[in-house]
Amino acid sequence: MGDREVALATFPDPTPGPREVIVEVKASGMCGSDLHDYRKPRAERPKTIAGHEPAGVVIALGPGVGDNIVQLGRRVMVHHYHGCGTCPHCRTGWAQLCKTVPVQLYGINANGSHAPYLKVPADTLVPLDNSLSFMAGAAIGCGTGTAWGALRRLKLSGRDTIAIFGQGPVGLSATLLAASRGARVIALDIEPARLERAREFGADVLVDSKRENPLDAIRTVTSGKGVTMALETSGSTIAGRDAIACVDTWGTVCFVGLGTEVKFDVRQMLPSQITILTSWSMSIVGQKECADFIAERGLNIDRLFTDRWRLEEAEQAYRHFDRQNSGKGAFII
Repeated sequence: MGDREVALATFPDPTPGPREVIVEVKASGMCGSDLHDYRKPRAERPKTIAGHEPAGVVIALGPGVGDNIVQLGRRVMVHHYHGCGTCPHCRTGWAQLCKTVPVQLYGINANGSHAPYLKVPADTLVPLDNSLSFMAGAAIGCGTGTAWGALRRLKLSGRDTIAIFGQGPVGLSATLLAASRGARVIALDIEPARLERAREFGADVLVDSKRENPLDAIRTVTSGKGVTMALETSGSTIAGRDAIACVDTWGTVCFVGLGTEVKFDVRQMLPSQITILTSWSMSIVGQKECADFIAERGLNIDRLFTDRWRLEEAEQAYRHFDRQNSGKGAFII
């Protein structure tokens, strides 16, 4: 509701229209971006059902959705954006970049997945492999998929050393995915518990940014050179500044954390020859690639989840999540 308040309300069960389906939600992840709406003033929060990380089963098909498109009972994730469907961005799977119509974002300006049922266009569905749990599908649908999209933008390889600022669900996913590709991972956070989880997920070096200078620590473990890549996931302006400063000449920095503001002197930056990127979630194609990679490598994404809630526990769940000192949470429906 905004102002750190949550309400449980009754909505009519959705009915699918043309080219739409109904997904029976089995797991709906809690995303750090949900906290922005949770914390904003009540008057600024659209009165929609929250949640944009759904995974579940297709239980109803609207007109124009045949078995050749999706079958009843199919296990699915949802790409949580929907645009016009015909512009170059939409046709390449980047609906969030659509400029033709206002983009629908489930849980923000369209009813989301913290509910038993979710109505979505059939072309937003992404198959969920039988080897992956519904919780894994929920994670891939945003947080883990966002990490995947950023690493793809960075073109990470096994030759790279990457500093990952923030070890919340997105940063921890990036640590797991980067380590699985053979990269050397330096994990940074201000919460010791999150750093210990980063070690379990494959981080080679842990840096507690509250106890030591991150730049000094990174220079020490890179023989003074700095890293080839840095990924900022925390949304901290201080971390954003350090991410730019910690890369070696010709290095690359990528930003995904909401809220980060960075300033730099172009004259001082010119000799560094660094590349600065942004990465916004992932395409629907990237979401499928991420799921395939995780299934093929047998990566245990379920370990991201430290908290599981029922919908009736939403108020307690968001209060706990608001502290931002644990792992990932999900509503199991």
